[in-house]
Amino acid sequence: MAEEIKFGTDGWRGMIGDTFTFANVRRVAAAIARYVRSEGEPERGLVVGFDTRFLSAEAAREAAMQVVAAGIPVLLADRATPTPAVSYTVVARKTAGALMVTASHNPYIWNGIKLKAPYGGSASPAIVKKLEAYLPVEDPGKGLASRASTAQIKTADLITPYLNRIKTMVSLDRIHASGRRFVIDPMYGAARGCLARLFDEAGVAFTEIHSEHNPLFPGLNPEPIDPHLADLSAAVVKSKSDAGLATDGDADRIGAIDSQGNTVDSHKIFSILLRHLVAVRGQKGEVVKTVSSTQMIDKIAAKYGLPLHVTPIGFKYVAELMLERDILIGGEESGGIAVRGHLPERDGILNSLYLADIIAQRRKDLGELVRELEEEFGPHYYRRVDMEIDKADAQRVVEQVRKGVLRSVADCKVLSLDDRDGVKMMLGDSTWVLVRTSGTENVLRLYAEAPSREQVAALINSIVDFARRQSQ
Repeated sequence: MAEEIKFGTDGWRGMIGDTFTFANVRRVAAAIARYVRSEGEPERGLVVGFDTRFLSAEAAREAAMQVVAAGIPVLLADRATPTPAVSYTVVARKTAGALMVTASHNPYIWNGIKLKAPYGGSASPAIVKKLEAYLPVEDPGKGLASRASTAQIKTADLITPYLNRIKTMVSLDRIHASGRRFVIDPMYGAARGCLARLFDEAGVAFTEIHSEHNPLFPGLNPEPIDPHLADLSAAVVKSKSDAGLATDGDADRIGAIDSQGNTVDSHKIFSILLRHLVAVRGQKGEVVKTVSSTQMIDKIAAKYGLPLHVTPIGFKYVAELMLERDILIGGEESGGIAVRGHLPERDGILNSLYLADIIAQRRKDLGELVRELEEEFGPHYYRRVDMEIDKADAQRVVEQVRKGVLRSVADCKVLSLDDRDGVKMMLGDSTWVLVRTSGTENVLRLYAEAPSREQVAALINSIVDFARRQSQ
């Protein structure tokens, strides 16, 4: 019997050679093809892209063969390509969607497949639910790909049209004229050479690190958070650059470093972008964030009278609202941010350009922009910890929190509970703790925000102690 395949917050993932096998790739591709044939517009075709991971190109070819065997044309990327470029191709070419071979920010031993809907964004929960029903129980086999079909696989450069699009959304001339210098870190991922190409064409001073093809991602996980930004931080300080800009393995998430080598986390990036769009560009609209995102977004939205929506974790929920409402910006704690006028999808490369443009326009370093926010809205420190624990124990911890067993955390009274995804305990207007289980791992995810690093540490430690007691 073949392994069970479950789709998580953004597609399906597995360990290479364990659950991520060509057989399972064929099963997922066959399910996507069945879904498109039954409920989509198969004649519009599907885009197939892939990142720089081990076997990604080969898996993409296997997937493409399954799709054309079902009578659906395929446009296959001619090289490792960022997910945002694949998503842009879906919209620009009006295809029925896309299949992207990537495990995003996961360690090198993982790979997977993301599904993009016809609007270019993550497949909605409703689509994912239907997709699972189309999964074949067994490997459909290579023989399927040899059956008679008029559909064909065509390869194409998906990167150049995408870069031509996003460079119109900022002022590269202004970035060049500012004289600012940047360090780019694609983290060995699919964004290799992309931001560098735009900066080079515009005459912007830059250095690119981790730009060679190495599917082992030596020394880091391709996730733009600490501690994986240590090399970028060192490079910024050594080169006396103004900022470091990082993207994850498939380039839909962003991380940043200020001129002093300090990490600017995704919450601060989200806040900087939101405030700039409203206060500097004068734009209006609604805001959407996931439940694990900073309370600073709530405060900025309240100041400028912007309606705020809060969703479960997973960008597919953000994308769903962006399709239904006039959302100016949507973001999640993991560094995925989308801005109106582009795609209902995360884009780490475009957001890197936005940050560079903001630095040039405001004539301020990222550290200065963060201090501005803190002076107006107060300090907000954040930490996430993945605690290794048996799944059953993790579920028990979450249920106990949901029942209100904890009346306080680290001497902070629990004011309210939000259980839209795990359970979030509100402890003040800038203080909270969220506990949730992992859908795929023996992990209890802990998230906390508070006005000081010490308080964040105390909150996390308190929940860890509680979880250990529950698992004894």
